[in-house]
Amino acid sequence: MNLVNLESVSHSYGPKPLLSDVSLGIEAGDRIGVVGRNGGGKTTLISVIAGDLKPNAGRVTHNRGLHVETLSQGDDLDPALSVGEIVLGGRAEHEWAGDAGIREILANLLGDVDLTAPAGSLSGGERRRTALARLLIGEHDLIILDEPTNHLDIEAIDWLARHLSGRKSALLVVTHDRWFLDAVSTRTWEVVDGSVERYEGGYAAYVLAKAERARIAAASEARRQNLMRKEIAWLRRGPPARTSKPKFRIEAAQALIADEPPPRESVELVKFATARLGRTVYDLEGVTLHAGGPGQGPLVLDGATWQFGPGDRIGLIGVNGSGKSSLLRLLAGTVQPDSGKMVRGKTVRLAHLSQELGEVDPRRRVLESVEEIRKFIQVGKKEWTASQLLERLGFKGEAQWKVVGDLSGGERRRLQLLRLLMDDPNVLLLDEPTNDLDIETLNELEDLLDGWPGTLILVSHDRYFLERVADRTVALLGDGRLSMLPGGVDEYLARRASGAALSARAASGAASAAPAESARAAETGLSAKEERELRKELSRLERQLDKLSGREAKLHASMADAAADYGRLASLDAELKEILAEKDTIEAEWLEVADRLGE
Repeated sequence: MNLVNLESVSHSYGPKPLLSDVSLGIEAGDRIGVVGRNGGGKTTLISVIAGDLKPNAGRVTHNRGLHVETLSQGDDLDPALSVGEIVLGGRAEHEWAGDAGIREILANLLGDVDLTAPAGSLSGGERRRTALARLLIGEHDLIILDEPTNHLDIEAIDWLARHLSGRKSALLVVTHDRWFLDAVSTRTWEVVDGSVERYEGGYAAYVLAKAERARIAAASEARRQNLMRKEIAWLRRGPPARTSKPKFRIEAAQALIADEPPPRESVELVKFATARLGRTVYDLEGVTLHAGGPGQGPLVLDGATWQFGPGDRIGLIGVNGSGKSSLLRLLAGTVQPDSGKMVRGKTVRLAHLSQELGEVDPRRRVLESVEEIRKFIQVGKKEWTASQLLERLGFKGEAQWKVVGDLSGGERRRLQLLRLLMDDPNVLLLDEPTNDLDIETLNELEDLLDGWPGTLILVSHDRYFLERVADRTVALLGDGRLSMLPGGVDEYLARRASGAALSARAASGAASAAPAESARAAETGLSAKEERELRKELSRLERQLDKLSGREAKLHASMADAAADYGRLASLDAELKEILAEKDTIEAEWLEVADRLGE
């Protein structure tokens, strides 16, 4: 069944056409990923499809009764309402608490958020997750998501992909997260130069199909250019020679990569890195580190010993709050360990890309701000000019002469990264470098880093980028140690699912209770994760009972005051009966959970 249909749709802002004579449709059950450069028209396309934007020309038709829900990059949360009121939409507590699907959404997106907290007190990431949870709890014919993985960690992204794959709704998603695209989409639309190119399959299939289209187009152009020359040669020889037509076999993946070198010449890069760095980069010996300073905040490292060597390319992962950024700040020298020793190599030339945007003179031009660092840089065996690198990272032509103060957040992020690279570091610490970068720019950055010789330590929630750039995966699992994960992200997710990994905050709170919990787990036969989840549920039920008891007491007082007002008394009595019925339901749930815990 056709849900949405676009016929000859065009739209532009100023002289630049973002959509030009676009015709397409969305069917029930479609799962479509939308890709394209930043500013290329992706958000315009989904706004037109959702009906939020009227195009300059063309027609948009929605199926009668179509229910569309959109997650935009902003939000419309009322700051006066609580998280629970926004997400649950007035559902009674016993109603949503008894729905396993709703409980799963809340646990995976808002497990660390107080449902009674007002929306005005939330951080940007918490507001984003609240808006996403509100959308997922509803039933919709078409779900449109604009960058849904922003502010989600690797574990939450993995859950969201599985959740969306299990829904019956049609899905249209704009994201730069290529792993997520592959996990949820069965078709890919590329918005480019005002048109929408359509491909079957997720991101991997899209890359192969696009490369194959380019190969065929290049072959066609080469044949066209050679045609006249061949005709002239045949004419000079007299009668045209009888020749058989060439036959082409398309074996996409094999043909495209048959003669390509590996992404990185690892041995050669390590040799370069050792020459530039020597043997010592960072040696941690018995280091203890708290995220908030000595003895303050969650424990990140507890007597940890580790060595980062020349040429290491390490992806650092862990849940939000595990201390990844704190560890990078320790290596950068901006914070000191509580105890222990950190040795930094004498030849280390460090560049640290943090999540905060560094200050650049807003009056300078983009190219000038890079050339003031250096005009040329050697990456591997190749020399690049500042202008060439700017072009590779998306600053093409006149964009290099834009004033820094006029740049968007994503453009400033790219400029900051390029300035760091132009300083010719031999150690790179990258904290979420993919924020606000489109897929084409990510590909260029990955290719650039492939030839960069040095030690690289990367923190990213972009699983594709992490696995593409890093050679090894190290995790903060909440036990105060750095753990090598030979199985990469898959092993990390498996450990999280088994309860073998905590955030630093959770681990700090649980440390003193660990022996008692272990003993109780042995008695009840529950895993550590199951026991933690049941205790969270028990605590939630107790809070609900406390609130209901308070409301019950207020109603008794109100009934005493309204003893002569029979109409008011009847209304209060009906409300009291509802509260008592809800209390009975929750008390039964509490007894069931307590029984499972052996209490």
